[in-house]
Amino acid sequence: MTETPRALALPNSAVLNMAPGANLPAYIQAVSSIALLSAERESELAERLFYEECVDSARELVLAHLRFVVHIARSYSGYGLAEADLIQEGNVGLMKAVKRFDPNKGVRLVSFAVHWIKAEMHEYILRNWRIVKVATTKAQRKLFFNLRSQKKALGWLSAEETRAIAADLGVDEAEVTRMEGRLASRDVAFDAPADSDDEDGWQAPQYFLTDGQVDPSQLAEAEDFAQDSAAKLRLALTDLDDRSRDILERRWLVDDKSTLHELAAEYQVSAERIRQLEANALKKLRTAMVA
Repeated sequence: MTETPRALALPNSAVLNMAPGANLPAYIQAVSSIALLSAERESELAERLFYEECVDSARELVLAHLRFVVHIARSYSGYGLAEADLIQEGNVGLMKAVKRFDPNKGVRLVSFAVHWIKAEMHEYILRNWRIVKVATTKAQRKLFFNLRSQKKALGWLSAEETRAIAADLGVDEAEVTRMEGRLASRDVAFDAPADSDDEDGWQAPQYFLTDGQVDPSQLAEAEDFAQDSAAKLRLALTDLDDRSRDILERRWLVDDKSTLHELAAEYQVSAERIRQLEANALKKLRTAMVA
């Protein structure tokens, strides 16, 4: 008969309900005291879960691997995020891995779960490391988590180091340089603090960032053109006879536009004659506008 591992003798419900953030040292001590599973016991539990959907087997598999989540979380301590939060995210990945683990693949659960654990931690880091996202594409995400370990010094990468990292990670050199700049930058609030005054608030980006797509001279030129065009249009309309001006206004310058037949009935002419008057009036307007 297979010996019952020490994990079953522990207060498992207490361990599962213990949040790392409440008392991290106590949590780490608790999960570290849970015995590792032998290959035979792990296979037995995995098969019971895979074929019978045994919840107790899933719980025991998760408990026995919580220590690995703690170990992986410590490798991401350099991102300035709480270790307890990383552990909780990693635990989610562990549970996803246990649910999807196929014992027939011939690998240990820890080898399979490490990818799920890291994936959840990566998502958490990318969501919370900065307010402004620094990695959105697959290549950028790869660089984000590898660039620090590839750098040999705290200073900027040399051209040779940039080429080596780009070749190693399979990305463009320009992408390496851009990511290095993002990692070295920091988030800055756009607006000045509410309690700041002219002495310390003037450096806020709201006071000196400009819109590169808008040129003040172009705005002034466009405004002058619009005013000149409007003046020419008003003058050109006054030069039209009353009937042509009325037709043009009711066909183009009002929301409830009249049809050719409505105007034809009102002026007791044909719709074709109204169209000719409209065309002649438009031609006069165009000539006046370009003069």
